Amino acid sequence: MKSQRTIKAFSAIFAFLISLSLWLPAYASNNPELLPDHQTPVIDLARTLSNTQREALEKSLIDYESNTGWKIRFLSQYEKTPGLAVREFWGLDESSLLVIADPRGGNLLNFNVGDAYFALMPRIFWVELQTRYGNQFYVKDHGEDGSVLDAISAVKTCLDKGGCEVVPGLPKEQWTWTLITSLLGGLIAGFAAAPRKEDQLIAWGWLLLLSPLWIILFGVFGVAPVITRTSEILPLLRNGVGFLGAGVIGYLLAQRTLTKSIKSNSD
Repeated sequence: MKSQRTIKAFSAIFAFLISLSLWLPAYASNNPELLPDHQTPVIDLARTLSNTQREALEKSLIDYESNTGWKIRFLSQYEKTPGLAVREFWGLDESSLLVIADPRGGNLLNFNVGDAYFALMPRIFWVELQTRYGNQFYVKDHGEDGSVLDAISAVKTCLDKGGCEVVPGLPKEQWTWTLITSLLGGLIAGFAAAPRKEDQLIAWGWLLLLSPLWIILFGVFGVAPVITRTSEILPLLRNGVGFLGAGVIGYLLAQRTLTKSIKSNSD
């Protein structure tokens, strides 16, 4: 009981720190001298973007704010940061999102999220956005510039859709996990469906008895993450074929074993 309380306490602290990390990084100091002498939605102190990328992002964010009213700003920092000065410089309010790139930590990205965004994208969305695009593996494969631009693109996609519960897109690692759970669910369903009597084709009782397990593995972990993150049919089709194929294999293996058991008992 005591250990459970300890685990819950550590979990609560961890969740608090994750949430706090979305808000504080840009406001650790106040150095207005680091601000540019002209208005721009991009302050790239760490040189995360190339000149071409920076100019394209500036135009994109200005146009997006003009067309939608959503203010998205980008700040990259390394050893020095303007800190609190960016709040007044950009006039950050409830409709503002500040995307911060800082390579010194374990995760490249942090976000200062205005309250208006939470009506469309819950806090868990921002945690997933940070962990998906800011983790070291993603940065290694796509570069710091790719991580920043992909994260901003995901936010725009969700704003244009009227909100998201989860980050759109299905990374290969996540799809692999959904495929594994689909295969496991299929094996369990196939095993449960194998006949326990000589005149049986499908053991419906066993199939229904174990349905909470294989439905959770296939439906909740194999299908739901796919359909909530992408409209592509191929990942869903692969998971479905994997479930059916694993089910047939599980059925045949269990049928063979159970048939031998039934014969030995009858003898």
